[in-house]
Amino acid sequence: MAESDPPEGAVAEGDAAEGDGSAKQLSEAEAELAAQRVERERIARRKAEKQAAIDSGAKLSGKAADLLAAVRAVESGRQPSATVFADPEPAPRPAVPAPVRPARPEQAAVAAPAPAAVDSVRQVLGEGGAPDTLAPQVAAALGEDAARRLREDPWLLLRVGGVRPEQADGFARALLGAACAPDDERRGRSFTGWLLEQAAVAGHTVLEMPALIAALGRQAVPDPEAAVQSAVAEAEALVFEDALDPTAPVPEPRAQPSGAGDAEPTDDAEDEPVERPVRVLVGLERYALAEESLAEGVARLINSVPKEDGSAEWERAADSARGSAAELLRAVRTGGLVLHTGGEASSVEAATLLRTAAGAGLRAWAATHGADGRDRFAAVLDASGGTEDGTIGGRGAGGSGTERPGAAGAEGPRAGGLAPVATLAGLLSGAEGPGRDAEGALDLDLLVVLDAPQLDVEEAALLVESLPDGARLVLAGDPGVLWSAGPGRVFADLLAARVCPQIASRVPDPGPLGELVSGIGVGELNQVEAPGKEVVIVPVRDAGEAVHRAVQLVADSVPRAIGVPAEQTQVITPGHGGAVGTRVLNAALKERLNPGPGRFGGFDPGDRVAYSPAPGRTLTGQVVRADAEGLHLRCAGAAVLVPKERVEQTVRHGWAVTAHQAAGARWPAVVVVLPGDAAQALSRPWVYTAFGRAERHLSVVHGVEQALARAVAEVQAKPRTTRLPALLAPQLPTTTG
Repeated sequence: MAESDPPEGAVAEGDAAEGDGSAKQLSEAEAELAAQRVERERIARRKAEKQAAIDSGAKLSGKAADLLAAVRAVESGRQPSATVFADPEPAPRPAVPAPVRPARPEQAAVAAPAPAAVDSVRQVLGEGGAPDTLAPQVAAALGEDAARRLREDPWLLLRVGGVRPEQADGFARALLGAACAPDDERRGRSFTGWLLEQAAVAGHTVLEMPALIAALGRQAVPDPEAAVQSAVAEAEALVFEDALDPTAPVPEPRAQPSGAGDAEPTDDAEDEPVERPVRVLVGLERYALAEESLAEGVARLINSVPKEDGSAEWERAADSARGSAAELLRAVRTGGLVLHTGGEASSVEAATLLRTAAGAGLRAWAATHGADGRDRFAAVLDASGGTEDGTIGGRGAGGSGTERPGAAGAEGPRAGGLAPVATLAGLLSGAEGPGRDAEGALDLDLLVVLDAPQLDVEEAALLVESLPDGARLVLAGDPGVLWSAGPGRVFADLLAARVCPQIASRVPDPGPLGELVSGIGVGELNQVEAPGKEVVIVPVRDAGEAVHRAVQLVADSVPRAIGVPAEQTQVITPGHGGAVGTRVLNAALKERLNPGPGRFGGFDPGDRVAYSPAPGRTLTGQVVRADAEGLHLRCAGAAVLVPKERVEQTVRHGWAVTAHQAAGARWPAVVVVLPGDAAQALSRPWVYTAFGRAERHLSVVHGVEQALARAVAEVQAKPRTTRLPALLAPQLPTTTG
């Protein structure tokens, strides 16, 4: 892939001349479009003030208005809940909203707080100068006794997502007056919990003590060590001591020196224990319990004896398969947990495994991160036919034309015309898949989880807890993609721990796109031959031109030159904010592809949307209509109703998404937009994930010059602090396979 002008015959070939002759006009047009967009948003907000019940805080001013805006920004995903443990984002351009991180993980659904509790909280918020519209969230976070707790400890306001430390300090000063001080023990405890929550947003399950102490110091906590001790004493945080090298033997005590004879024993002469080097970690109970439960579940799977059915047929299938497909079959036959690594094409080996297991009489199912992956793998199962050599006639990466998975029981793949494939969320909730047995475990013998790098620690713990004794689990995925949106790096930790068989697929991703992405995976940004315009580079000079080119590619160039319609082309960009973030791109794409006033909370029928029912899961779809119940969508062929009060928090326009939102899905054509100010946000996993979402065609709107090649070659995944390897080490021996 070249980082210069588009190759001859490329999509942007005929468009370059147009751009060179009208740069000034384009800049003016962008400015006018932005002005019109701001005016439409202002009008929409005024209309919403008259209709939406939650807008009572819109007339607030000063600190109260800032606090309400911060909370709403996090709830809607427009701003990050924190950037304390994130790398600095690129500096935003003037008059452009700041970049944001993905929203923090949602808590489990809880009952709505009692009206009386909400009213009491509202009164306390008013006394402290905070917007009373936060009352339901505060009451839900603190319980029915929320008003008393908040009055006694105003810094508990930090339990509401989006509230920043300086805002909680201001609220505390208003309530406590002269009694409010920086060294208040309550302040230190709340800041400790808040920092640990922000660490989880950044992917950590725990923090090393020095990192937490330093972060507390940056928040002007006078005695950080005392703050952590207070949080631990109140059970608001847990402390762990993990060996620096979990695999190292425990040191023997120092023996009494020889020749001591009958000398009187002294303290120095007695056996002295040798301290094992450890690191001190601090974490929230929620993630600590999940990680410990996951480690125990993994050990149970590995140490249990897998169910044996049809062993002769299983062995025949393994003998007739070739290469890594045969290795996978043999490993799964005898192992309770197997890790399977590879790119998109490696899914054919998972399909072979699923068919072999079903033929051997096992109840075999597969689960994917999202509906798009579910439908793609169902198509792979169909296309693989009866082959057992790890190859299929076609890639089977088409759209969502298969039926939605249902309960196929023990009859195996395609029983009753339904593929044994579910989304992981649907499988765990019972909405999809085989259901549960009398003991509450999933009613299956083999589960293949694709997109395994997207598993966060809580989801992975729930998964292994749901498997019955004797079940086999295969975690399959591409280790080069971005890690989960939630805390943990489960797949990477298991690979590093080497506690179970690991099978690396040798089925290559085909074509120029496969060659390009494979090179990125090993740190090389190669130029590839693309005779069918599979890869096109569109250089741009500034943000305005990048937006113009992206819209032009989606609406005109790709449909005309590649034959992929706009509705099957996905735009991917590094962040939501910035001059070329998802918000700006979506506004421009809506203006071109589906203009409208945004009558329903900013949306119109026909708008393309990204719906996030839970953090880390994004469904792309289309607005069908809106009514008193809420916004009606169609996502992955299924009807979805988003209640009115949840629209602002969970639905965005979806012509453009981030790479994290796109993970686990693929589209016939992808346009990756890399503006000049995105250089700091790029890394090898980001580029690998974004470029790998394309099935037939990839256009790169390129404005970062050499920063792209540098990111691919040098910038690895951001480290995450977790405990899973240390928890696994004493329970399981390491393996070499």
